[in-house]
Amino acid sequence: MKVDTSVRTYKNLINGEWVASAGGLAFDSVNPADVSDVVGRFQASIAEDAVAAIEAAENAFESWKAVAPSKRAEMMNRAADLLEANLEAYAAELTREEGKPLASSRMEVKRSAQTLRYYAYEGLNVSGDTLPSDDPTTFVYTKKEPLGVVTVITPWNFPISIPARKIAPALVTGNTVVFKPASDTPLIAFRLVEALQEAGLPPGVLNFVTGPASKTGAPLVAHPAVKAVTFTGSTSAGEAIHRSVRLSTRVQLELGGKNPLVVLEDADLEYAAELAVKGGFELTGQACTGTSRVIVLDAVHDAFVEKLVAKARTLKIGNGLTTGTEVGPLANANQLDTVLSYVAFGEEEGAKLVCGGERLTEGEYAFGYYVTPAVFTGVKPAMRIAREEIFGPVIAVIRANGFEDAVRIANDVEYGLSASICTTDEARMRYFVEHSQSGMVKINRPTTGNAYNAPFGGIKMSSTATFRESGRAALDFFTQVKTVYHGAMPVAARR
Repeated sequence: MKVDTSVRTYKNLINGEWVASAGGLAFDSVNPADVSDVVGRFQASIAEDAVAAIEAAENAFESWKAVAPSKRAEMMNRAADLLEANLEAYAAELTREEGKPLASSRMEVKRSAQTLRYYAYEGLNVSGDTLPSDDPTTFVYTKKEPLGVVTVITPWNFPISIPARKIAPALVTGNTVVFKPASDTPLIAFRLVEALQEAGLPPGVLNFVTGPASKTGAPLVAHPAVKAVTFTGSTSAGEAIHRSVRLSTRVQLELGGKNPLVVLEDADLEYAAELAVKGGFELTGQACTGTSRVIVLDAVHDAFVEKLVAKARTLKIGNGLTTGTEVGPLANANQLDTVLSYVAFGEEEGAKLVCGGERLTEGEYAFGYYVTPAVFTGVKPAMRIAREEIFGPVIAVIRANGFEDAVRIANDVEYGLSASICTTDEARMRYFVEHSQSGMVKINRPTTGNAYNAPFGGIKMSSTATFRESGRAALDFFTQVKTVYHGAMPVAARR
C-alpha cells in the first residue's frame, strides 16, 4: 500500500520523548464530513507502549509530588495560554476531526483553557483537617496526598474538554498521568498534551499513547503501578474496566445516559421545543447528557410536537467548517450504523417517524456520515428507542397522563445522568428535584451542558457514583487521606 507522505505522522509521548510505537504500525484519523480527508496519522500502540508509559509515570511520581503547588499552577496557566493563543487553529482541527460545528469547537477549546486555569488555583487549596483529641499531648490531623500513576481514558465527543477536566486535577494534586484518547479524535488530544508539555512538565509526568483499547487496555487498567483509572465512555466498556482493575485501584467511570426532558402543560411550548432541539440535536446528539426522550403531558402533546418538528426541519446540516451549519456529521461509521439501526427499530416497534432519520448521500454529503435529525411520536416506554442509549440525533416523544406519570416514566430507565423539566410551577419544580433519579437536574434548561466549577456525574448505570468530575469535587478522586497522630516525647526521655 502506498503511503501518503503529505499526511503528518504524530508520535506517542513517553518519558518526555516523542516516540513511535514499538509495534511499528500507525492508523489514520479521518474527517467524518469527508472521509477522503486524512487529518493525521497516529501510533497504533501495543501493550509494550502502554507499559513503557506507565513505568515512566511511576518513575516520575516521587519527584513530581514534591514540586511546589504554585509551580504546578504556573504550568497549568502556561498551557492555558498556549491553547488560547492557538484557539482558531485548534478549533478548526477539532471540527475537521470530530465533525461538530466550528462555533462549538471554539467554545470547547476555550473551555479547556478555562478548566486548566480553574484547577491551577484550586490545586492551591487542597487541605486536610485538624481534629480534637482526648489526649492533650497528641495533635491529630489529616493531610491529602496524591495517589500515584493515573490512567486517563477519554471519548471522542468532547475530545479536549473531557481530557482537560481529568488531567488537570490529576496533575495539580501531584499525580502522574498516562493518557489514551479515543482513536477517532487523537489530534486535538495531542494538542492538549503538546501544550502541557511545552508548559514545562518534567519527563514522565504526562505520557500519551494512541491506538486501539484492544491492544493497550489491559495494562492501562490492570498494571500494578496504576493507582487510579478515570474513564468516560459507554456503559459496557466501563463495566469491563470495573471488572479488570485491581482491588486497590480507584476507579471513576462516567458512562451512558437516556436523558429526559419533561414538558408540563404550563410550559412555554416554543421555549420547550428549543430546549429539546438544543439538547437532542446540537452536537448531532452525540453527548452523554443529550436529550433522547421528551415526556410531554397529554394536554399539550400535539402542540409541542408540531413546534418540535418545525424546528427540526429547519436545522442546517453540513460540514462543521461551513458557516451556518447547525448539525454536523456523526463521528464515525459505527455511529452512523447505530443511529440508522435505531431508526429502523423504532419503526418496527410501532413508533411513528414524523421527521428525519434519513441518511444524506448526495452532493456535499456524499463522503460523510450524515443523518437528518429524527423525531418519533407514539413511543411507548418499553420500546428500545425509549430505553437504550442511541448517541445520535434521535428524539423519542412520549405522552404522559399527568405530572407524576411523567416523573415515573422519566425514572423508568437504567440510566440516571441528566434530567430536565420545563414548567413555571415552583412546587412541581421542587418535586422533580426531589424525585428525579438523576445525578444532575435542570429546570427550564437543556439536559446538556455543565459548569466546569460544578460537580458532574450520574447515578444508576450512568456512573460508578463514587467520585464526581469537575469542580472542587474532582480533586477528591485524585487524593487520598492520611491521618497523623503527632505526640510529644515524654520530658524524661528528652534528657
